[in-house]
Amino acid sequence: MHNPKENFEDKFWADTIAEEAIKSVESSPVLKDIVKKKGYLVYDEKTPSGSIHIGSGRGWIIHDAITKALKEKGVKAKFILSSDDMDPLDKPSKELTKEENEKYMGVPFRYIPSPVKGYKSFGDCYFRQCTELFPDFGIEAGFESTGEEYEKGSFNKTIKIALDNADKIQRIYIELYGEDTPLAEKLPFNVKCPSCNRIATTVALKWDREKEKVYFECKNGVVEWAKGCGHKGWISPYNGNGKFPWKVEWAAKWPTKSVIVETAGKDHFTKNGSRTVACRIAVDVFDYPPPYPSNGYDTGPGYEFFTVGGKKMSTSKGFGMGFADSIKYAPAKMLRFLLIRTRPNAAIDFEPYGSNDMILLYERYDEAERVYFGKQDMGEKENARQKRIYELSRIGKIPKRMPPQVNLAHASMLVQLFDDESMIIDSLRKTGHVPKDASKQEIAYVNERLEFSRKWVHEFAPEEMRFNLQHEVSKEIVLSELQRKGLHLLAERLKSNEYDEKTLFQEFYNIIKELNIKGPEFFTAAYKVLLNKERGPKLATFILAVGKEKVIGLFGKV
Repeated sequence: MHNPKENFEDKFWADTIAEEAIKSVESSPVLKDIVKKKGYLVYDEKTPSGSIHIGSGRGWIIHDAITKALKEKGVKAKFILSSDDMDPLDKPSKELTKEENEKYMGVPFRYIPSPVKGYKSFGDCYFRQCTELFPDFGIEAGFESTGEEYEKGSFNKTIKIALDNADKIQRIYIELYGEDTPLAEKLPFNVKCPSCNRIATTVALKWDREKEKVYFECKNGVVEWAKGCGHKGWISPYNGNGKFPWKVEWAAKWPTKSVIVETAGKDHFTKNGSRTVACRIAVDVFDYPPPYPSNGYDTGPGYEFFTVGGKKMSTSKGFGMGFADSIKYAPAKMLRFLLIRTRPNAAIDFEPYGSNDMILLYERYDEAERVYFGKQDMGEKENARQKRIYELSRIGKIPKRMPPQVNLAHASMLVQLFDDESMIIDSLRKTGHVPKDASKQEIAYVNERLEFSRKWVHEFAPEEMRFNLQHEVSKEIVLSELQRKGLHLLAERLKSNEYDEKTLFQEFYNIIKELNIKGPEFFTAAYKVLLNKERGPKLATFILAVGKEKVIGLFGKV
């Protein structure tokens, strides 16, 4: 898991962005007037071309955190996520059969049947599979369909402006990509063929600005991957009869929806990339100030990638962890915490399989929680940062007192020792992890962590975290005389003394010193007898959880 060097800024990134967005509005009469009427619109969009990856979730949580920070600064703000369901199927989808892929290639996702029952369309299916989980992630957003916005006529004004100024848009493409670019001659609009429903196989050839109609042809050769039906004629571009090309559409959305903040992944912010084009068109054609983090032609930065096990994710190719599937690997609140605590300009690589990433993630969450409740001091600046991370990460109301903390490693040990959750809670009460007056909500909080610990151990944990407590000493175990003496002496001390983790850990080193045995030899002997392995959980913690009687009995048999 990525562990960037922290730069201890006075303000948290979401608060900094909120302040900068407010400043950009105050310096722009256009935006100032919009905000006065409509408030701050924080916007994001996603093409539902299949299972949407967790990388998109990073953007949603970033935008959600910015919206919350804006509201806390006393301004009216809302976050809207739009499904770009007017985009066409442009490569075979693993969610469709071979015949379906052939039939719907070039058709917008909103007009392709859902491969899963209960959804209106392909686009609706994969968009809602994500948005249905937003409450679990603490994301508060309104939802839109870009296709519906076209059909409602929301884009009619910007469609006319773009077609009336097609020469300006063509000039922008020439300046950025050279005169050889095919976009230098095309009208900035893709008609949805009224005959075959395809949007990728049509080309708009003429614009009659008086009649407000475009002449189009649906034909082969427009794209390599879809065939046109041959239909042609004049058609109104309004009310869902087509859509902008993507880069023009991005620019058109900003004045159409009155967007104030919209960032995206850094791949969109490369030199002369989609953000560059959109900013140029927004300024030169639509006379609209591009949203934060852009300023005029200056695109500003996008956020870094979120990779899983070092692999960049792709929606259409099915690589990496899907947002809808991500809760199978980690609780939503932990993924939100990971995305909130990491600055947007820092890359994240998360590995749920066979690594300690999950243990570290839980430890960092618990650390932030301890700082928030005043149980740990990390210095003034870092305390403020950790508190803010906790506030923006926490899903639901923050409790009045700190919830019981059981780190993932300890919880994973307990679920392998005890089958019954009540026995685990009893063990945690004895060790002081759970207070004797714990409420039902606090017990439920602990049980939630135990439930995930059980799943993590069985599916994802590294081998050294898995074990089976032995009931008899294996005949295959070979110990030296010194190792046997060490275990016998520990058994005697356990019989006659009471220990906590700290004092028992110290006792191990007392015995090691008394017998002049090497530390690794002593610990290896204990693990071999208890687990038939050379390594295991922290020995002091493990012995206290198992119970002295069981350990004394096993050590006495060597």
